Amino acid sequence: MNKLLLSSLAAALLCADGTEIQNLKAQMAQMEAMMKAMQEKINHLEHQRPAQTADADEIHHDNAHSAHNLPKAVSDFDLSLVLDTSYVSRSQKDEQLAHLELPGIAHGLFAPHNHNGSTHPTYNAQNGFNLNYAEMGIHSELTSNLDAEVLLHFSEGGVDIEEAFFTAHDLPYNLRLKGGKFLSDFGYLNHRHHHEWSFSDMPLVYEAFLGNHGLDEIGAQLQWTAPTDTYLMFGIEALQGKNEGMFGQASINNPYTGQEEEVLSGSAQQPSLYLGYVKTSADIGDTTILAGASWAHGNTRINHFSDETPYAISATSDLYGLDLTLHYRLDPHSALIWQSEWLYRDMEGTYIADSDNDVSTVNELVYSPIHKKQAGYYTQLVYTPSEEWSIGARYDAIYRNHITGTDQFAPKNLDQCSAMVEYRSGETARYRLQYTHSNAFFNEAQERQNLDSLIFSVNLLLGSHSGHED
Repeated sequence: MNKLLLSSLAAALLCADGTEIQNLKAQMAQMEAMMKAMQEKINHLEHQRPAQTADADEIHHDNAHSAHNLPKAVSDFDLSLVLDTSYVSRSQKDEQLAHLELPGIAHGLFAPHNHNGSTHPTYNAQNGFNLNYAEMGIHSELTSNLDAEVLLHFSEGGVDIEEAFFTAHDLPYNLRLKGGKFLSDFGYLNHRHHHEWSFSDMPLVYEAFLGNHGLDEIGAQLQWTAPTDTYLMFGIEALQGKNEGMFGQASINNPYTGQEEEVLSGSAQQPSLYLGYVKTSADIGDTTILAGASWAHGNTRINHFSDETPYAISATSDLYGLDLTLHYRLDPHSALIWQSEWLYRDMEGTYIADSDNDVSTVNELVYSPIHKKQAGYYTQLVYTPSEEWSIGARYDAIYRNHITGTDQFAPKNLDQCSAMVEYRSGETARYRLQYTHSNAFFNEAQERQNLDSLIFSVNLLLGSHSGHED
């Protein structure tokens, strides 16, 4: 560049007169001085560049190292929110529904109820509009074989921790370990969340034996998957045993005023509930078969001295379950699913009641041996003609209600049938209309009630849902 400029100036000098030559010489001197200064500045910058680049590289390395050392749960987790609402219309008013029961089995299934000092909400509880829940889910893969999940249930009555657990998978010998509060893998339906059900309510036999929330307990779970061609899994669980419908571990005290410190039945040793199950699945052509057998054994402490008919039960209980599901794929977008479960409850212990059914007055408590043998099932068929639509029908029945040791009213053949149609808008929205006709419930006069229910539910998913296991 310097040579080009000098050549240009020299050519100009040859063509110029004396005065112009003097002016051009002065300009050339100024340009040479400027070029010298610019060259010195360039040399200075080039000398500084390696040090600055090294500093920048070091800063980048330090930032990357700090980000690498951040806990994965802080920098990488899925957050979701499930919103479930419904409109309900039943053939009886809410005040009448509150008194309906399955005699000898369960009561208070249509409204929030108080159990052992805490209020438990239920789904589709009242006529009219219901805000069933908003479920916030947080899921994180902490390491390559360890993840954690927290599910919070928000309702008008407050906030509950539905689940909060860790799972260690890919352990030696095909083992998997779970700990915390979680839905038990008993049966087929229990560990599935409400928004995963094909119908808006829980099958009658599940709700009757285990309550509206099923087996949702604090404890530990260990599962082993056999190294076979078809899926075969064995699992065991040790749980605290606080289930409101069938088990329970708190002590039962005297209900009479001034005698509350007298213990009628001591608390159960914790953990007080143990479960075992085996599950298998296989593909035969276009059909997937899923089957399982489950067993739960635990102590029962049921305290209903605050109810209209006050009583308590201290017993030992066993629950047996069999499940079978057939999933037939008609084409890539349609399927036919048949799902069934059978449950059998065996409860034996002591029934404690007030002699005049009024604990506000001090009377004699009556102790009676009690033995309940109760069984029921549900079976449902769901057809999905496309990815958007589903239609289905379900039949529920409690066919055995045998109680000895007391004179409790225990009718049999408690049944109901349901039909539903559902529209799905992708994975974010589900709209379902369900009709149920029930002959299962009785009023206080021990009269069977014909109950018709119409439920329109809306289930919305916000955010990135981690999904639940099959």
